[in-house]
Amino acid sequence: MNRPQIDMNANLPQTHQPYKVMAIYKFAELPDAAEIQPLLAEFCRARAIKGTLILAPEGINGTVAGTAEAIDALAVWLLAGPAFGGRLEGAEVKYSGAGEMPFLRMKVRLKPEIVTLRAPEANPAKAVGTYVEPADWNGLIERNDVVLVDTRNDYEVGLGTFQRALDPATKNFTEFKDYVAQNLDPARDKKVAMFCTGGIRCEKASSYLLSQGFEEVFHLKGGILKYLEMVPES
Repeated sequence: MNRPQIDMNANLPQTHQPYKVMAIYKFAELPDAAEIQPLLAEFCRARAIKGTLILAPEGINGTVAGTAEAIDALAVWLLAGPAFGGRLEGAEVKYSGAGEMPFLRMKVRLKPEIVTLRAPEANPAKAVGTYVEPADWNGLIERNDVVLVDTRNDYEVGLGTFQRALDPATKNFTEFKDYVAQNLDPARDKKVAMFCTGGIRCEKASSYLLSQGFEEVFHLKGGILKYLEMVPES
């Protein structure tokens, strides 16, 4: 098996800072999450890595910090080590720097879902919408035949959103199912595009829409954070 290429400096500022921060998520089939949990916790604590990682049968999500050497070792362990057996290859990973350790302790939590929707029919590891790169996003959402939906909660939408985006007015992500049932129709809404902050919620939302009979579903890869990083303000 070819080992995945791991870019340890992606998104990392050039200025040297004593701590390296890694944010990661990946939908993957992890029925052995409970067995991996103590191994992952031990690996991180042995290297003074701190933060929170969530493991679930549907994947991994979280943010941790440590020395550059420790975080680089963790990235290799997650993406190419035997514990996950390559199941995290292609994970959405972002790096940044920190002048001080941003977390107090290390926690590896076992949960039913890495992002709570309470809809078992939504399984991004098996079926997911079409990823749209930030550079192609503006062209997609300018089309008149595309319904644009903001999957974030009402507080986040209030901070700013894309023009023409529908606001589900949800307090939490579990309410998104009710919004879809009451406002969207696969027979009428032939093309639906969705976005969120970092990509994880809209990825799961796209899987949910596919399970409900929607045929063409798109979501912004990397979310708004990647869009702001890659697309010029003008």
